[in-house]
Amino acid sequence: MPQQIKCSVSECQYNSDLACDAPMVQVDRNGVSKASNSPQTKCETFKPRG
Repeated sequence: MPQQIKCSVSECQYNSDLACDAPMVQVDRNGVSKASNSPQTKCETFKPRG
């Protein structure tokens, strides 16, 4: 069953009606060695609309 990923970043090419339609999503630590909350992570899949 495919997972649904909500996304409110309308500037991203993969945003389709508030859902991410990227073929793969990569989330990394945001410059920290161990993430303990959401702001310490970031979506590396983001691609600006062109």
